[in-house]
Amino acid sequence: MKVLKFGGSSVAKPERIRGIVDILKDYYASGDHFTVVFSAFGGVTDSLIEMSSIAATGDDRYGEAFQAFAKRHQDAIKELLPAGDLRKETADKMKKSHEVLKNLLYGIFLVREASPRTMDYVLSFGERSSAYIIAQTLRHAGIPAEYLDARKIIRTDKNFSSAKVDFDKTYQVIRNYYTEHPKVQVVTGFVASAKGGLTTTLGRGGSDYTASLIAAGLQADAIEIWTDVSGVLTADPRRVKKAFTIPMMTYAEAMEMSHFGAKVIYPPTLMPALHKRIPLYIKNTFDPSFPGTKVSEESSRDGVAVRGISSINNIALLTLSGSGLFGVPGISARLFSGLATEGVNIILITQGSSEHAISFAVKPDDADKAKKAVQKAFEYEIERGVVNAVKVERELSVVAIIGENMRYQPGISGRLFQALGKNGINAVAIAQGSSELNVSVVIPREDENKALNALHEAFFLSDYKTLHLFIVGVGLIGSTLLRQIREQNEYLREKLGMEVKVVGMANSKKMIFDVEGLELDTDWKKRLKASETKADLAVFVGRMRDLNLSNSIFVDNTANDKIATYYEGILDESISISTPNKVATSSSYQQYQRLKAIAAKRGVQFHYETNVGAGLPVISTLRDLLDSGDRIRKIEGVLSGSLSYIFNNFDGSRPYDEIVREAKEKGFTEPDPRVDLSGKDVGRKILILARETGVALEAKDIELKSFLPEGAMEAESVDDFFQVLENNQDYFAKLQADAKAEGKVLRMIATLEGEKASVGMQAVDTDSPFYNLSGSDNMIVFTTDRYRERPLVVRGPGAGAEVTAAGVFAEIIKIGKFLS
Repeated sequence: MKVLKFGGSSVAKPERIRGIVDILKDYYASGDHFTVVFSAFGGVTDSLIEMSSIAATGDDRYGEAFQAFAKRHQDAIKELLPAGDLRKETADKMKKSHEVLKNLLYGIFLVREASPRTMDYVLSFGERSSAYIIAQTLRHAGIPAEYLDARKIIRTDKNFSSAKVDFDKTYQVIRNYYTEHPKVQVVTGFVASAKGGLTTTLGRGGSDYTASLIAAGLQADAIEIWTDVSGVLTADPRRVKKAFTIPMMTYAEAMEMSHFGAKVIYPPTLMPALHKRIPLYIKNTFDPSFPGTKVSEESSRDGVAVRGISSINNIALLTLSGSGLFGVPGISARLFSGLATEGVNIILITQGSSEHAISFAVKPDDADKAKKAVQKAFEYEIERGVVNAVKVERELSVVAIIGENMRYQPGISGRLFQALGKNGINAVAIAQGSSELNVSVVIPREDENKALNALHEAFFLSDYKTLHLFIVGVGLIGSTLLRQIREQNEYLREKLGMEVKVVGMANSKKMIFDVEGLELDTDWKKRLKASETKADLAVFVGRMRDLNLSNSIFVDNTANDKIATYYEGILDESISISTPNKVATSSSYQQYQRLKAIAAKRGVQFHYETNVGAGLPVISTLRDLLDSGDRIRKIEGVLSGSLSYIFNNFDGSRPYDEIVREAKEKGFTEPDPRVDLSGKDVGRKILILARETGVALEAKDIELKSFLPEGAMEAESVDDFFQVLENNQDYFAKLQADAKAEGKVLRMIATLEGEKASVGMQAVDTDSPFYNLSGSDNMIVFTTDRYRERPLVVRGPGAGAEVTAAGVFAEIIKIGKFLS
């Protein structure tokens, strides 16, 4: 014998019921002996509650809801049964049943009250209607089915809305009834009866419970719970998109999953099955061939430590603390007794070894009641000041990792807290039972989704990590970065177990978000252009914070000084940053230090390698030298790709102004070349390098040695600036000729020596590593204790969208590895 149960979503529409009929026909044809339990049609229970509530207020509009209820069932009869005697019989039966419901609702309307006893009777019409219609449909399909009102076989007390079952009597009645009725019984879920024939209901998950009770009474071979998902999943699929089916789990694991919010199965369902050792299968009505999840006493042999991750969405945490608790026997008994008296259920409890504090979680609605109960129980100690007033923390959630094999594998808790910590999720309280079946962590409610995804990746997708990118600036560098990500994503997935999703994007005009990840072909440009959301950096950062996705990275591809003002808040939200924007790191030294301190405190990454040498490993090389104990004596560098191009081509064959114009046209310089030629941009770069060595310099401390003729920097426009250069061709020609006469070439070099930094044009000879510099290359020379005779040289392209974007991309990957 098998007991099958189909939930409300499975019977929500006539076409779904026809699918169930096909499933049951296969069972019948194969010779399986089975009985089947049905919930009310999807949404009907809520409708019954609604119409009763309306009637109880004295509002006659409850009739509209009732008419919709009656019509829905009559329409289902017409769709499921052809015209004829069977349809008429079914429709007449429903009409009479619903007439009783109508009169009952009218009674509620008259007395302005819907008691728990009355509501149980009202709610029974949902299951009684669906089961009868489906029984008749099965008869039409050739299956010898009989309708069975579970009130005939399940006996309970009179605790209406959540009745307690009399197991011995119920099991005896079930056995007797099924012995006398050999046909396929189609049973109403959820409902039962108390002494005197009063209708009761079995509470949340009552239809599943009905199936389990029948299976236990009949010593069935299996229970099958058919629902709208493919078994018990590793996490809630609405919150964790990559959740997958757990093939096998024990009763204890299933019990823990259900306690912590897994909606597929309810604790009462498991108890009769566990007691009688009946395996329970969770299957998908819409994918009947999928094996689903088997729940039994058999432990899986796959070696997986964590079987699933679940959560309780909203709890309040109460803490009783004080020196008066230390070493005093009976404290826990008094606490539990006080709560029990008020009917408060404890979800989770934890106590430190110092016995100084006890924390326990309850439902938010019970928080105030629990606080009063505990303070009353410890009134004497609180008045004496040896116990503090009860502290209540709200807006919290509990996440739990569950699995019987956790006890055999060390390091599970370490992985849990590492995953939470790297995503900036604070553990408010921790609880772990001696059985090590679950580890529960109380966290801020706003972090629940992030925690579930972070933990799911850590335990089920440890070789596969998703990075969520929020990109500001999709111009030349930004669009190049997006192309590089698109082209490399397959490699990252296959070789590094890493997927990069761009979930937020903004330019100076528009912004868009897509938590599933934006397509990185040309479609993103169209979507951004068509977006109706105007760019607003505060809103963008706020949205990024509110989404609270795991492994979030903010990428700033701009040179915008306003964006840099948000870095502090972004890092403080435990979001890593990668940026070629030099504003933040070259602002005040105090702010530079603050940003690094926040990143360290929050355990996130703040990368700005591209601030100095585009894609060149300048800052990372400097850090490696310092971390390994080397001492920096001197740093020299050609740190501007635009200035490198200009001076490398300034050989006397062409006027200086012509070369500068060419560099501007090629995109090497800023729109206003004075930004480059003034040395200010290079000054920022040497300032950043100085700070990385530990020298606390400010921008004003950098000596800028101008080589430009008088009036160049004061020109009113770029055109006027070029005119000044053109008017001073002889001046520039002499600079180049004088250097050439000495066998030297001109280079714009930044220098840091000790605590002094400067930027200026220098004439260098063949002994200088800068002599043979070409194109737009940058070159940085480190003279250190270890590299004194032959300085360490880093050389390569120091400008251009490809290398800069590649540098940012490399940092994104580095952050991803850190988060792994």
